[in-house]
Amino acid sequence: MDEEYDAIVLGTGLKECILSGMLSVSGKKILHIDRNNYYGGESASLTPLEQLYEKFFGPNAKPSTDMGRGRDWNVDLIPKFLMANGSLVKLLIHTGVTRYLEFKSIEGSYVYKGGKIFKVPADEMEALATNLMGMFEKRRFKKFLVWVQNFDINNKATYDGLDPAVNTMQQVVFILSSKFSSLFFRKVETVIYLFCLSKPLFTVFILSFFSSLI
Repeated sequence: MDEEYDAIVLGTGLKECILSGMLSVSGKKILHIDRNNYYGGESASLTPLEQLYEKFFGPNAKPSTDMGRGRDWNVDLIPKFLMANGSLVKLLIHTGVTRYLEFKSIEGSYVYKGGKIFKVPADEMEALATNLMGMFEKRRFKKFLVWVQNFDINNKATYDGLDPAVNTMQQVVFILSSKFSSLFFRKVETVIYLFCLSKPLFTVFILSFFSSLI
């Protein structure tokens, strides 16, 4: 092992791997170490299930046999979701982080409603086939998404009779449909939910940002 390095990076979490990769591609000699026996730090997904039990309950802890095979489990230590078309993905590729951390496209997103599990539509065909909304609700939902995409805070012509500086987000969505309104607010992330009831501009900007990454 070399005795001299330009930098020593402690931990293999996402930010540490990005920092190490940026230094490495710039020609620096890096020593990258971690106290854990796995890559990823706080961003890791632990598998098999025995590894999760060892981390939180001690080296002799074992999961119950009724939980099935340990390798069938893959548990995130923290929630994480990257937009596939975002700048962060380009940074990960540029810095070579994908050599150390594995990323996987999600197969789908699901929601629990009325005692049943529904797949959240990911394309136009799935949107037409889903039972999450009726046909009239789907038309209103499409109108809402188009309104968000076309919204320009500097162009009142795009407000379409709604003023996010005056109306609350709840009022904006309720105009579309009371049924869609309740569905919308159940699906909004908790952090955004704290703002969206009274701060529609924040919500519209967030939705526009997500739309730009698809």
